[in-house]
Amino acid sequence: MATKIRLKRMGKKFYAFYRVVIMDSRTKRDGRAIEEIGTYNPNTQPSTIVIDSERAQYWLGVGAQPTEQVLNLLKITGDWQKFKGLEGAEGTLKTVEAGPDAAARVEAVESQAQKLKAAKSEAEAKAKAEAAAAATEEAPAEEPAAEAE
Repeated sequence: MATKIRLKRMGKKFYAFYRVVIMDSRTKRDGRAIEEIGTYNPNTQPSTIVIDSERAQYWLGVGAQPTEQVLNLLKITGDWQKFKGLEGAEGTLKTVEAGPDAAARVEAVESQAQKLKAAKSEAEAKAKAEAAAAATEEAPAEEPAAEAE
């Protein structure tokens, strides 16, 4: 049986993600798979690629042929270089940087908003005080001018 390592489409319309599967080359794209060895999600930034390296090496070793798309994924993860014995077996896979959790991010945004609100109210109060001071300075200056006439 001729086996292929290819992508099986999952997900919604316009928001697809894929499973990397081993299939008989004659089956339909989304048909029954022999084995699932990973996932590929192009919707995240950067794209998420998770492939079981041990199983990929096994299937490549027994003669399964990857499609063009899967070959590119295997090159990114470094599994293809490992199978062929080439340099660069660590791959070029980029992972999402681990940042603070959602609660910490929300708290940081709220504190930033509070700081901006306080700065704005302080600026308004300062502007009112300056306007009041300017009004008091102008009023006495006008009265002596009126007396001189």
